[in-house]
Amino acid sequence: MSPSRSVLLVGEGNFSFSASVSQLYRETESVTATCLQRQEEALRHQGAATNIQVIEDSGGTVLFEVDCTKLGECASLRGRLFDRVVFNFPHCGRKSGVKKNRELIKNFFLSCVQVLAEDGEIHVSLCNGQGGTPADHPKREWHNSWQVAAMAAEARLILNDVRPFESGNYQSYKCTGYRSQDKGFHVEKGLVHVFTRSLPYTSAQIFTVEEVVEGEKVQYNIPAELSDHIFRGFLCSGSVHPVKLVQDYILKGLTEKWSVSMTTEIIPFLLMATQLQASCCDIDSTHCYWINLVQKDLNASAEISTDKERDLVLHSQGQIDTQDVSSPTLVTSNEVNKGAESLRSACSLDVDPDEENGLFLLRPSLLPQMEELLTKKEEWIQNVGSGVENEGSYKSVEGHEKEEPSGDNNGVTTFLYGVSGLVFKNMHINLWGLPAFHELLITGTFPSEVEPMRFIGQRLETLLAPYGVSLIEEKGGLRLTAAPMGLLGRVSESNARVNISHINITLSLNLDLLAVLLFSLPDWRILWSHDPRFLKQFSLRPSPGEPFQPFSLFPEHFTFDISFWTAPTWEERKFHAVVREASRGTVEQVKLIDTFSHPDLSQTSYCYRLIYRSHTHALSHTQALQFHQTLESLLSSQLQVTIR
Repeated sequence: MSPSRSVLLVGEGNFSFSASVSQLYRETESVTATCLQRQEEALRHQGAATNIQVIEDSGGTVLFEVDCTKLGECASLRGRLFDRVVFNFPHCGRKSGVKKNRELIKNFFLSCVQVLAEDGEIHVSLCNGQGGTPADHPKREWHNSWQVAAMAAEARLILNDVRPFESGNYQSYKCTGYRSQDKGFHVEKGLVHVFTRSLPYTSAQIFTVEEVVEGEKVQYNIPAELSDHIFRGFLCSGSVHPVKLVQDYILKGLTEKWSVSMTTEIIPFLLMATQLQASCCDIDSTHCYWINLVQKDLNASAEISTDKERDLVLHSQGQIDTQDVSSPTLVTSNEVNKGAESLRSACSLDVDPDEENGLFLLRPSLLPQMEELLTKKEEWIQNVGSGVENEGSYKSVEGHEKEEPSGDNNGVTTFLYGVSGLVFKNMHINLWGLPAFHELLITGTFPSEVEPMRFIGQRLETLLAPYGVSLIEEKGGLRLTAAPMGLLGRVSESNARVNISHINITLSLNLDLLAVLLFSLPDWRILWSHDPRFLKQFSLRPSPGEPFQPFSLFPEHFTFDISFWTAPTWEERKFHAVVREASRGTVEQVKLIDTFSHPDLSQTSYCYRLIYRSHTHALSHTQALQFHQTLESLLSSQLQVTIR
């Protein structure tokens, strides 16, 4: 049987480590051991000749004069790919400082990816303190370390694991090469850093979506910074995404007391401002994504009723070269513009009077559509029986399918109806500012004489308090909060009543933030990762409380400042949108550092500090700088600012 893994070892001194590996894994690994020296120089190391013989007798190969920073140029390695590349205790030799050794491992990584299999690993062993990661004890100052994770990121590699260097496992291993001598390093507390490939960054795209809104077929463009948040299917049946697992956990907990019916109807992303106004949502209009229509068909009557059908009318306009092309100008039809001003004046929302797109917006909440669905099913709800007690059920229903209500522990007949989906908020960039997230909305019809708020609160506290969620009473309801993300949801009493004797209680939950909390995710942005290593951890549907194990450890952050003179009109929210688009979502914080108003030119200068970090992709200083340069270009073209 042929060996299952091919291993390349570089920078070998006396070949004792390669010899140990060859003997330990003779049946499973094919070893190729290399060194930089010529053969006659390498043989001067004590025991080298014997170790080389052991490697060759085990079926391995020994190569001399192989520069680990130029592996792609080695004729003996050309055309070969390795499952694992190992570099033990790299060092430039003599009294070389950290900068030279940092450059060595960076060039090694850049060279190594040329011979690394697609799913291969790179193992770099370093003395304690050299790596510059939190795994070092004690950890050196950043400038005095080899910054191994940052150097690997230059080759689009991520630090996947850090483990102790178990020198005892390799009985014949004798470390050598300290200051170019037959003298060993201190490897007792050494660490093995394991690196794997990162997925490439995807370019922002412009999507045109066609939907039926209020009986009319409309087409509109999804903002570029949201292009990766559309049609991801996290809540689809059979999904193991943590957002879906959290929803299932909440619904299962509620059905221990009441029946819950989740609709399967497809509801549009787009809302009319009148729909939002009618629902009395407490929404700040400045946090809404206001949309201009590309086209509106006033005679449309057919509804888009399935995800598949909606996908068929979603068109990609191709990748955006964000350095040269600005976002397209969208034209609203005359029918849409007509009467817009009168609507804004009548609407309770604080719609920007300078905007021409005040009629349509991406849904910031599911409540308006929930109320419309309930109106359609009013007869069904009123026909719910009474006095039936069971353990509760959790169903998906379409149309006017009927479901019997359940009773809680006090014999109170209750009906719960739910909907979940993606919602959008045009938020400033911060650690917990989510421009898109999944909302779970549950409405329950309770008899007026009971205390439904207390019942719901007790159930939620049982489900979520163990994970750090607090329920705080506020006027008209409850607020769910947790540190450090803040607001996670609300329970409120609706003014609308099914009849005189019943009141409605509405529960709204941010499933994304709950997923971060319940599975100990390092960052909410990881929920949108395309990396298969993310969902693999949830394939067995772990229960809440089982912490996520990051596949990218200790990602470095990079800080850049940007200053510019603004155009006569300036909207900060548009600046944050452009930052999201230009940085591919890698900016986690934006801080306003300084402002200056020119007394003569009537212009204002803004200075912002941006912090770049990614928990899903390799982010190097070079890549972050490229994103920052793209940002400067987009700001100039889209917002007409003058970079200082």
